[in-house]
Amino acid sequence: MRTRGIRQAPLLIALLALSATLAAAADLPLLTWEGQTMGCTYIVKIVDAPLSPTQVEALKTEVDQRLKEVNRQMSHYQPDSDLSRFNLAPAKVPFKVTPEFARVVRQALELNRLSGGAFDPTLGPVIDLWGFGSQTDSHLVPSEAGLRKAMQKTGCQHLSVTVDNELVKDIPELRLNPSSLVKGFGSDEMARVLRAHGLTNLYVAISGDVFASGHNPKGRKWQVGISAPLLKWVPGDPVAAVVSLSGQAVSTSGDNEKFFMDAEGRRRGHIFNPRTGQPVEHNLASVSVVADSCMASSSLATTLFVLGPEDGSRFIESRTNAAALFIVREPDGNMRRIPSSRFAAMTGYQP
Repeated sequence: MRTRGIRQAPLLIALLALSATLAAAADLPLLTWEGQTMGCTYIVKIVDAPLSPTQVEALKTEVDQRLKEVNRQMSHYQPDSDLSRFNLAPAKVPFKVTPEFARVVRQALELNRLSGGAFDPTLGPVIDLWGFGSQTDSHLVPSEAGLRKAMQKTGCQHLSVTVDNELVKDIPELRLNPSSLVKGFGSDEMARVLRAHGLTNLYVAISGDVFASGHNPKGRKWQVGISAPLLKWVPGDPVAAVVSLSGQAVSTSGDNEKFFMDAEGRRRGHIFNPRTGQPVEHNLASVSVVADSCMASSSLATTLFVLGPEDGSRFIESRTNAAALFIVREPDGNMRRIPSSRFAAMTGYQP
């Protein structure tokens, strides 16, 4: 048997090489482009699309215009956006917004309720105070008095949405900052625009909020890498996991990208505990969520990061259409991966 195996090895190698050559030759055409939105890069990939150059340019323009409209409504950086104007509006005066803006806020308020306050889109004053908002890039640990004052301006109990798609706040200082939903919503909208043109094999992303549909150029589900929670991760650095997606979204939240070091050498990240107004501090390095939309995966990833690995695991198990991969820092510096019960089934994940 040993001799037989040796004789067959060259044939097996040749067949594998031929298979690899045929697979490479059989790759379906891939159209891809990038652009800028919401302070970061967006990516579009479309497989096997019989589009003329004129149609491609028209599609690029339509996607770009749609993202500009999302920004016009919900950007907290644009001073003339609907969001910015609402933040400056008086209390108890209904502020009319688009149905989609109202839907984003309703989802935020519902997630706030379900998570016991772990997700809170009204932390704008706190985020600005720590230097992670739109008003300044100066990162400083605020005084206790300053933080208490900022916290008095927050709370979802002060915000409501009427049946006529009007936002109402009952304190004038309340400021929305639903950025963790808006980027996901933008990715979902890119996919919606493409699907409206009959394009089904696609990959779209704004920063780390990815939605993939149909198949990749190999004719298989899209393979998406989840970056390892290294400080200032850049392309080419290790990935923590690879997931297979089709008709699904994935988003990751962590403390390794946006942070500053305080005077005591503690890392202060941009994700805050709504109960304290302090940056989240626990042994969870990152959490990645797979769901049926980017708006869901992005907001859930933020929520789970605030909750931490134990409470976050319990919360995600209550959501039958989503799953998560928690990456926990061990005392010895190693990283431990903890998938939720449905994560492997939904993504093909293998440890």
